[in-house]
Amino acid sequence: MKETRGCTVMNVEHEVSLLIEEIKRLGQPGPDGKITVKFGVLFADDRCANLFEALVGTLKAAKRKKKITYQGELLLQGVHDNVDVVLLEE
Repeated sequence: MKETRGCTVMNVEHEVSLLIEEIKRLGQPGPDGKITVKFGVLFADDRCANLFEALVGTLKAAKRKKKITYQGELLLQGVHDNVDVVLLEE
């Protein structure tokens, strides 16, 4: 079965909204009041592992939509575990 473009876009929106909820669940307010979570915490969380087939892709999509921010282009498990993922808007 082939997915239509509209369905794919809707799935990305849904995954980004799920990601925002998980960042709120796992994160803490930073000095600026924005909720922040380490990439390694997201990656290692069992619930996130079950929710997201491609966590890194969902993070990139959320960053592109200016919902979150983090340093760099691509986050890799292990190497970037201490990188902050910051929630910009809910």
